[in-house]
Amino acid sequence: MTRPHRPIRTRPEGCGAPPSRVYDTALLDLDGVVYAGGEAVVHAVESLAAAREAGMRLAYVTNNAARTPETVAGHLTRLGVPAEPGEVVTSAQAVARVIAEELPAGSRVLCVGAEGLRVALRERGLEPVESADDAPVAVVQGYGGPEMPWGRLAEAAVAVGRGVPWFASNRDLTIPSGRGIAPGNGAAVEVVRIATRWMRPAPEPRTAGKPLPPMHRETILRTGAERPLVVGDRLDTDIEGAYAGGVDSLLVLTGVTDAAQLLAAPPEHRPTYVAADLRALHRAQPEVEESRGGERGGFLCGGWAASAEGGVLRLEGRGEDPVDGLRALCAAAWTEAGEGVCGAGTDEALATLGM
Repeated sequence: MTRPHRPIRTRPEGCGAPPSRVYDTALLDLDGVVYAGGEAVVHAVESLAAAREAGMRLAYVTNNAARTPETVAGHLTRLGVPAEPGEVVTSAQAVARVIAEELPAGSRVLCVGAEGLRVALRERGLEPVESADDAPVAVVQGYGGPEMPWGRLAEAAVAVGRGVPWFASNRDLTIPSGRGIAPGNGAAVEVVRIATRWMRPAPEPRTAGKPLPPMHRETILRTGAERPLVVGDRLDTDIEGAYAGGVDSLLVLTGVTDAAQLLAAPPEHRPTYVAADLRALHRAQPEVEESRGGERGGFLCGGWAASAEGGVLRLEGRGEDPVDGLRALCAAAWTEAGEGVCGAGTDEALATLGM
């Protein structure tokens, strides 16, 4: 993907008012942000209710293509987050639109995924089929859950090996669960890619989900957001997708991204804001200030002082909120790295924060 030309972010930004009053729509990832393993993430329910009361529209944007919007909305409502199917946007919907724009109505598509993907294909006038022998004119893969039969991947490999165009809802290698990190749709895509690498040229699927433009387009078309804020837990999907779409982003630390990964983030993975959880939607975000004297890499936030000295990130002071210390460390690390990735040691600084 060609990277847009954007200023290099060297520190998380502040926001003098709660984001729920600054942005018209929160484009919320689900896994690791609103819920994990079927249960609500801590502080999610009350924080989303407060954001809605403040006038912010909520849209639930997920790369998980397994469930239908109706199922997702029902799940959210049972968790205490009232949601309508029209507020849910999935990568299944994004990839179905991409396929439908290229194929005539009624075209057969070998669907390797769950009900959410089949419903999205039918919504676009396409016919899901089960076998490579059903004369499909496209193959599409989406997350099928832990019970996905191995034979479904074999059907995809056979069809792709015959030269049938190949699509994927998304290529996330992992997905969070209540028991830990599990393989995502990207892992299943890799199985088919490996099985067909004998072909020349080796096939690659066209992908629609975050961080790629088709997912951002689908989200804007369905929500009508004019000043959106992307809220996610993954740097390589949520935050990079916001970067590609030219919109602001909030990283919450309730999912797969940890503090060390954030400090090492390249420019396209650096969020606008950093917070512990969704309570950040109704709290002003603190500024990260450059320390007096202007020494390179010296930054202050909430009683913490961070710098990059001799190839090592250093953190001093003692603030009430360890995330303020992380914000200051991000500024030191990202400034040190510029357009690259910070190679400074982080262990001691993060240990000071207990992260």
